[in-house]
Amino acid sequence: MSATGYTALSAGGRESPEALSRADTDEEVSPGDIAVGVIIGRSSEYFDFFVFGIACVLVFPALLFPSFSRLDGTLASFAIFSLAFIARPFGTAISMAVQRRWGRATKLTLALFLLGTSTVGMAFLPGYESLGAWAIVLFAVLRIGQGLALGGSWDGLPSLLAISAPRERRGWYSMLGQLGAPVGFFMAAGLFAYVYDHTTSKEFLSWGWRYTFFVAFAINVVALFARLRLVVGQSYSHLLHQNELEPVKASEVVGTEGRNVVIGAFAALASFALFHLVTIFPLSYIEIYSEQPVVDVLRVQMLGAALACVAMVGSGWLADRFGRRNTLGTMAALICVFSFVGPGLLGNGQGGNNAFLIIGFILLGLSYGQASGTVTANFTPRYRYTGAALSADMAWLVGAAFAPLVALAVSARFGLFGLGIYLLSGGICTLAALAINRAIEARD
Repeated sequence: MSATGYTALSAGGRESPEALSRADTDEEVSPGDIAVGVIIGRSSEYFDFFVFGIACVLVFPALLFPSFSRLDGTLASFAIFSLAFIARPFGTAISMAVQRRWGRATKLTLALFLLGTSTVGMAFLPGYESLGAWAIVLFAVLRIGQGLALGGSWDGLPSLLAISAPRERRGWYSMLGQLGAPVGFFMAAGLFAYVYDHTTSKEFLSWGWRYTFFVAFAINVVALFARLRLVVGQSYSHLLHQNELEPVKASEVVGTEGRNVVIGAFAALASFALFHLVTIFPLSYIEIYSEQPVVDVLRVQMLGAALACVAMVGSGWLADRFGRRNTLGTMAALICVFSFVGPGLLGNGQGGNNAFLIIGFILLGLSYGQASGTVTANFTPRYRYTGAALSADMAWLVGAAFAPLVALAVSARFGLFGLGIYLLSGGICTLAALAINRAIEARD
């Protein structure tokens, strides 16, 4: 046994966590390695969620609510869509307890197993005509399972990436972790476009849509092994321990640094609100109120997702040059401007619809690229791991969970003017949160 191996033994012949982190290993984790793990993990998670979101527009109104009007069926589907975001903070709290007791690898395995099982379970469920109201209940239960699983899939990689990256390149590396969102949407939209275009309406509603959920399960399996390979590495564990990125009780974080959770959630609100207002909502609005073919809309959104990736790269350069918070604040101000311009484009013919989607996706890339973890430095090291997860959960809940439902409801009732007001409120909240955060830092 090597000298390092001997020092790794604590009293009673057991290895302590500190000793394990110093154990012999040739493995080194670079910021690039961490970024790859983040992109793989986030892409699979977003793919799952966007598969469900697109199905809320194209499948579930007819499958689960056949007696409803097209509008009411879509609104009811969006209500089920929001359940995952309501469940997500509870999933984070439960998973932190699991990790403290059984470790990070066990927690991640259970979370992704639940996510994959919930997703593929939906593919096997019959519709309302076969099960009646039980079909709606079962879909809602599985949707809650997806939310619990997503809360449990937090692995600390984004926080570790921000800490491990060179100070002058933190905006760039933080952006890399966000690329999973447009990548996941691109894959989901592309798969739906292909299946929708190569099946009849009857075939699509009968079995075609189910294929997308099976693919989501397969991607989850691949992502699980890719992430576990990194997570269980001793070098990775050492970095987490060295930077105090360890789980604590969610109630302790809320009780001790709840203010930072709120500020972190609202600082990202504009980006998270825009997230579903250029992906899920416009697909529903165009499908209900426009003659533009669904496949064409999905293809334009795929182009928008690709442009969002390019814009995210730009956000990394801007953040390193002008500061992450300045970049996020500037993008929030541009989202406020878009709240006045965007509603005039959407619903104004195919050209207007496409312009809304392209501009919206570019703004999403610029803003969302720096939305994660910009103010998590507020947390003391002990609470940063759990605090970052809870801040993201609350940003999704407040900013994105009900965005498609509210946007479609107010647009149907008051016109697209209501959409602009909703988006404007998100931009104002982000600017206010960043201003409050700056004032607190100056005071302290």
